[in-house]
Amino acid sequence: MSKPVVPEDARRRRRPTKTGAVLSEQLIVDTALRMLREHGSAGLSVRRLGAALGADPSTLYRYFSGIDDLTLAVGNVLVGRAVAGWEATGDWRGDLRELGLRIHAAYLGHPQAAVLTASRVSGKSHEVAADETILGLLRTAGFPDRDAVRIYHAFIDQSLAFAALDAASLALPAAARAADEEVWQATYARLPAETHPHIAATAHLLVARMNSSAYPTALEMLLDSASAQLGGAGRGGGGG
Repeated sequence: MSKPVVPEDARRRRRPTKTGAVLSEQLIVDTALRMLREHGSAGLSVRRLGAALGADPSTLYRYFSGIDDLTLAVGNVLVGRAVAGWEATGDWRGDLRELGLRIHAAYLGHPQAAVLTASRVSGKSHEVAADETILGLLRTAGFPDRDAVRIYHAFIDQSLAFAALDAASLALPAAARAADEEVWQATYARLPAETHPHIAATAHLLVARMNSSAYPTALEMLLDSASAQLGGAGRGGGGG
């Protein structure tokens, strides 16, 4: 059963843990990220977190209501890292491209955490701030609200979906990931034109591209579509 979370000021630990650290939300989230990186999602538990922090596991409930609440906080931190230091330039398309690539890179920096959090909606501070920023870029660029929300929806879901997809590959054991990557060279590149003419014709291109992320290409296609729509709206067109 989850327990009520105590406000930050009231829950601050007055003395260091066995490891010499003073507990805080940030320390717990950073430790959770490290445990996910080293042991995967199966290695993340209140008991193991307590041991890693040198604290009684029950103490963690003063900061988070449970592992799911901690998971949402981890996702929020990843978004915060993505937008840290970012500044708008006034070029809505370039700004959205930069934000998308930053979000994707931040999640891939912690693939085990990305697999757990990319599909979640936390409503926490960094997530809300990022959403406000993206919507602001689109509305300021001149997109009507209905179109701004539609493009925002596609943009953020595309960014997180590719983050989850690419992170899932990175989270595989090294041998499994290498085997998957080898399939394009070992199987697809050797299919005969008599039975698979289109694969055979493009095999060299498939081998060159398919083991890298398609996210930059997909992002550019989305931005192309949004730019064309904005131009059409300026000529009396517009989306529904």
